Amino acid sequence: MEVIKVIPSGYCKGVINAINKVKKAIKDYPDKQIYILGMLVHNKYVVGGFELFNVITLADKNKTKEQLLDEIDDGVVVFTAHGIDPKIKQKALDKGLIVVDATCCDVTKNANLCIQHLNEGYDVAYIGKKNHPESEAVLALDERIHLITNIQDVQNSNILNDKILITNQTTMSINDIEQIIKALLVKYPLAKVVEEICSATRTRQQAVKELEGFDTLIVVGDPNSNNTTQLANIGKQAKIKNIYKIENSLELTSINLDNISKVAVTSGASTPGYLTQQVIDYLKTRDEKYLNVDLEKILDL
Repeated sequence: MEVIKVIPSGYCKGVINAINKVKKAIKDYPDKQIYILGMLVHNKYVVGGFELFNVITLADKNKTKEQLLDEIDDGVVVFTAHGIDPKIKQKALDKGLIVVDATCCDVTKNANLCIQHLNEGYDVAYIGKKNHPESEAVLALDERIHLITNIQDVQNSNILNDKILITNQTTMSINDIEQIIKALLVKYPLAKVVEEICSATRTRQQAVKELEGFDTLIVVGDPNSNNTTQLANIGKQAKIKNIYKIENSLELTSINLDNISKVAVTSGASTPGYLTQQVIDYLKTRDEKYLNVDLEKILDL
């Protein structure tokens, strides 16, 4: 079996920045309890790595960010790489909490783009995933931001403003947003388009799109990671025969590897490099020593 690691893959600059900010908070506030409001990045092993340092992640799909914030009375609160509603951030400051904002710079750039156009009288058609924390943070900015998740949403939309900005969640699939943008421009031909797929997402997707001669693609990442899911989707569109989404090397034991001749391994932007390397090493050696997850190595950058 020939095993190739797709380049680039793994941690993006936004994830590295978020992890480093929490590491710094651990050093700067040794006597304070540190809370992360939601998953810092979409990978449960990163959450587990920080639990070793007594960092508490508050994540409950049945509670809003504000409700989760209400559970914190003192200490340090970290806002995740996906962005945060400015009203929530202000509430944390009003409560006297120490605030660490780990929002990705690309997400901030996208939010500022929306704010700028709102101030200029635009409505925003925002292409994103429902209930994703990045899209939730942007939608919280103004009711004139309209979430578009698919072509059906385009058909059902009724934006009356002549000034419309079309933009998107930074981790969307290149192929998916192209189709939605085309549909929006048919309905709103005068709309302004500013595509905001981040460079890390774009280059990782393009690398998978260009794979040739591979019968198998393995994507390492968390099930909740949108960019991981999109890498698998791009693989399907590239007509790769076998595609497996796994969280770690242990899941390789449930895959029949004997009939694979050439496999490419990639990983989402929030996947620790250690987990990806464990997968590659096992595929190359079949040595069971690589069938484990050591949380102490998860936060290595």
